[in-house]
Amino acid sequence: MATVAVYNMQGAEVGKMDLNDAIFGVEVNEHLVKMVVTAHLAAERQGTQKAKTRSEVSGGGRKPWKQKGTGHARQGSTRAPQWTGGGVVFAPVPRDYTIKLNKKEKRAALKSALTSRVQENKFIVVDELALNEIKTKKFVEVMNNLKVSKALVVLAEDDQNVIKSASNVASVKTANAGMINVYDILKYSTVVATKAAVEKIEEVYA
Repeated sequence: MATVAVYNMQGAEVGKMDLNDAIFGVEVNEHLVKMVVTAHLAAERQGTQKAKTRSEVSGGGRKPWKQKGTGHARQGSTRAPQWTGGGVVFAPVPRDYTIKLNKKEKRAALKSALTSRVQENKFIVVDELALNEIKTKKFVEVMNNLKVSKALVVLAEDDQNVIKSASNVASVKTANAGMINVYDILKYSTVVATKAAVEKIEEVYA
């Protein structure tokens, strides 16, 4: 069972915490993690790109010149792809980029991502993360105390003081423990989670 240090908001170690091996101590499956990240990025694509083929471009119904005797190459329409204003060959059309993965694959990939962060010592647990007011400066001070710059901050509850204080920090993203995903875990160099958030992760994903 992996054990990590627990820090307070001042950056001082205040205890230890045992992590559930079923979530934070699994065998890392890099291929599965890659599949889930690819699916996540694909799902973010709008798929609304569209260009007109020669059958959709207006005009060009009349043959530009007779078939023979002009010295020009034969042409049937001014809307063929080689003409200015013509249609596009193999034009892109709206499509759905979604890649389907089952729940077991997604959950296994999430456990692999969390395990990799623990193994790399990039999983920091704080006893609590509470601010009396919405103040970006105070939030940045906490991150500096923990010696963290680019981080995914995981909370057990939607604490608006913390969420809004972190919203102006470009290198930080906040997430609810029940809504974390593989892409964010890997995108940010460090995962900072409250003790309550870790317990919630173990409860939800065990």
